[in-house]
Amino acid sequence: MRQKDVRAPPGLLGRERSRLVRVGGTTNLTSQALAGTIFPMTAPFVVLHIPHSSTVIPAHVRPSLCLPDKDLARETLLMTDQCTDELFDCQAESVTRVVFPVSRLVLDPERFTDDAKEPMAKKGMGVVYTKTSDGKALRRPGFVPTRAELIEEFYRPHHNKLEIAVAESLRDNGSCLILDCHSFPSVPLPYESCSGKTRPGICLGTVPSQTPEWFIQEAERLFRVKGFSVAQNDPFEGVLVPDRYQGNASVLALMIEINRSLYMDEASGDRLPGFPGFKGLLLRLLEDLIDFVLKQLRMI
Repeated sequence: MRQKDVRAPPGLLGRERSRLVRVGGTTNLTSQALAGTIFPMTAPFVVLHIPHSSTVIPAHVRPSLCLPDKDLARETLLMTDQCTDELFDCQAESVTRVVFPVSRLVLDPERFTDDAKEPMAKKGMGVVYTKTSDGKALRRPGFVPTRAELIEEFYRPHHNKLEIAVAESLRDNGSCLILDCHSFPSVPLPYESCSGKTRPGICLGTVPSQTPEWFIQEAERLFRVKGFSVAQNDPFEGVLVPDRYQGNASVLALMIEINRSLYMDEASGDRLPGFPGFKGLLLRLLEDLIDFVLKQLRMI
């Protein structure tokens, strides 16, 4: 998830962020440029990245968090992309999923590891949060596990897994599609600096070097046909791509953000009665989008 002034700035290269960056550039991607995918596929062609769905706080991490249980449960509800691991539970053979196993309150896998490069570190919400969404203390002074230990335990293994999934797709298929899967609150949280305008049902995050126009137009069309309001890069923008593939015409990427009010009671965290139908609709839209991309790559 990329909020315009919350996530990492563009242009990070090297091995920081465990090789994940917001990509930039002006590479002109066309379906012709992406043609040549090898079929049938061995490794899955699509990588679903789901970084913020977990509510798990490991027992050895809990003592470092200074919030009482009730307040911690509330903060977890606010900051978690609730149910995205269920909503994006696509079982197609062409899909693999990389799901971050613990809460972002333990560690946020979508931040720079270097606080000097991470804008949200100034708000106490860098790779390891020290502040809550409303600016209160989250961690105790001198917390253990330390920041470095958390990065080694959770951050690097997750990002290694994501890079391997992309590498295997490219090796076996010649191309790869990354879908970065998130949700967002219908009303901005206190740490967000965006305006109070009405938020769309669906936010599609793009970058010029990995999201060609034909791809984003079809993604937007598919959601609009089903009655969703759609915005590009608003209220969140961009998408994560392993840095070694920045500008690689064989790697497509799109972030899909869902307004939580569409499927859950945001105050309680309970699923709405229509959750199963909403999930089914979303999965059909994903399948249609994936089929479209595959056809484009095969020039069908």
